[in-house]
Amino acid sequence: MQSKRVPPKSRIRWAALPLGLAAVAVLAGCSPTELHGFLPGFVEDGTPATNQTDMVAGLWVNSWLVLLGVGVITWGLMLWAMIAYRRRKGQTGLPVQMRYNMPIEIFYTVVPLILVIGLFAFTARDQTILETQTEDPDVSIIAIGKQWAWDFQYNGDAEDGSDAVWSMGIQAQYDGAGNVDESQLPTLYMPVDQTVQIQLESRDVIHSFWIIDFLYKKDMYIGKENFWSFTPTREGTYAGKCAELCGEYHSAMLFNVKVVSADEYESYLASLRAEGQTGNINDQYDRLSNLPGTGSTEGDD
Repeated sequence: MQSKRVPPKSRIRWAALPLGLAAVAVLAGCSPTELHGFLPGFVEDGTPATNQTDMVAGLWVNSWLVLLGVGVITWGLMLWAMIAYRRRKGQTGLPVQMRYNMPIEIFYTVVPLILVIGLFAFTARDQTILETQTEDPDVSIIAIGKQWAWDFQYNGDAEDGSDAVWSMGIQAQYDGAGNVDESQLPTLYMPVDQTVQIQLESRDVIHSFWIIDFLYKKDMYIGKENFWSFTPTREGTYAGKCAELCGEYHSAMLFNVKVVSADEYESYLASLRAEGQTGNINDQYDRLSNLPGTGSTEGDD
């Protein structure tokens, strides 16, 4: 009895089914870390560091998946062309030259255009969300970059800054083995689950404010104020640094961020107030008060 021939399209569908099921099974077995592309900012249960972290990670991972798919198709077509159109034994001369294959030319013009427009649209959408500032944040902070450390001012309700408190930092201090003394790093405090707006300023050159686990950074300029609004969603200690080459000791321009409970945050502000670190810091200090690598405590005020 003659067997019935399976149509090519049916064969393709039956081949795609197990591949799709395998892909679903692989993705289902991925941890939150793997699903977020091994980016920082997430813990084992997938909780993000801020209300924006998941969105940034999604844009990054989905963009790479699309680009990887384009790469696989392109590499596959290249390999197929090398095998299918290779020179056979006994062949001489050049193969038949083809020109003006309009369907193919339209395909490789339109598809990349759609990809570029799509990537631009999703990036513009997410950037608009990231750059939208909270009109009435729960917490208002001024972060000031300087060669090569950070000052942080926690604003109150007074317009003249008279009820603000501040902390003044120095650059990273290293021991004999080259390890950073974490206890001496400038530390920025934030309350968890409260809206935060950070005003970014520079005292000298261009710096860049980068909290690594928050997956976002913004530049700091002299004479231009930048703002960043977000909500920390997980308590913990996060590393920060300057991401703009700003001079000889740029690598020592480090800081920490502590996201704490509301009570602990208020307790920290009270400790700064008790130490007399009140008022507006902006006009009080212009440059770093110690000289890197010398142990000197003399500097420009």
